[in-house]
Amino acid sequence: MISNMKTILVTGCSGFIGSNFLNKYVAKYPDIEWINLDKMTYAANSENLEINNESNYTFVKGDICDEELVSGLFEKHKFDGVIHFAAESHVDLSIKDPALFVKVNVLGTENLLRQANKYGVKRFHHVSTDEVYGELDETGYFTENTNIQPNSPYSASKASSDLMVRAYIETFGLDATISRCSNNYGPNQDGTKLIPKFINLLLQDKKVPLYKDGKNIRDWLYVEDHCDAIWQIFTKAKKGAVYNIGGNEEKSNMEITKTLLNATGRNESYIEFVADRPGHDFRYAIDASKIKNDLGWEPKYDFETGIEKTIEFYKNKAK
Repeated sequence: MISNMKTILVTGCSGFIGSNFLNKYVAKYPDIEWINLDKMTYAANSENLEINNESNYTFVKGDICDEELVSGLFEKHKFDGVIHFAAESHVDLSIKDPALFVKVNVLGTENLLRQANKYGVKRFHHVSTDEVYGELDETGYFTENTNIQPNSPYSASKASSDLMVRAYIETFGLDATISRCSNNYGPNQDGTKLIPKFINLLLQDKKVPLYKDGKNIRDWLYVEDHCDAIWQIFTKAKKGAVYNIGGNEEKSNMEITKTLLNATGRNESYIEFVADRPGHDFRYAIDASKIKNDLGWEPKYDFETGIEKTIEFYKNKAK
């Protein structure tokens, strides 16, 4: 499929995952014209991108909900592909303002799908999350056949956007795929997220606010591994395919916190336990065997290597 791709629209790629994706793939595929549409909200930063001066890269500031803007971009560039990263993704913020998440994650996604269908895009890839599945107890794993049972306004909005993608596949025949990833970490992550937030606080000799008892468990995935999985799905997967992407690295929030304390020379007196947030799922864990079996992808980074690279990035940034 890659030989048929001359222009690709990527959304939200001044943020965390998208910037890591572009920093790798714009240089790797210089014959592709890459258009980055980003609203530049709090989670975005133009300094995340190392490819701003590349001749095959163009930045467009704008909202995926803006029908006139999005339609104009599709008309002008005749995109062959779309990789849709853009989303409101902070669970705590979704509790404060659910309507914003519905607008961006559901209506914004539908706007992109509508234009992609109208202009005959060859492949539309939608980046989603394992949070759409709800929560697990101490056993079991999410598979692609797990029922969708979101518990927060954020995860409900992402589940809704997943279903909208499915509707465009089934109703209009759009060639689209979906990926659902576990918790990402790595360079350029928004500073409100757990790992960068805790690293930055500890580097400032401040305490870290840990929800409840710190026993909530997540599967952690280094961001470069996620980007590589997305590219495999975008270029090789069958129409309508859904893939889970996981790092095979289950860690409790307490384990993560202790790792960061040790790396910054702090002790457990730097932990400040705070009240749990509403709808806080206990455990997520991914079964990523389907993408390994179908497309040959598996993570290259174990947690120890990935977190070392991540801590070093934020230490250098703080200098």
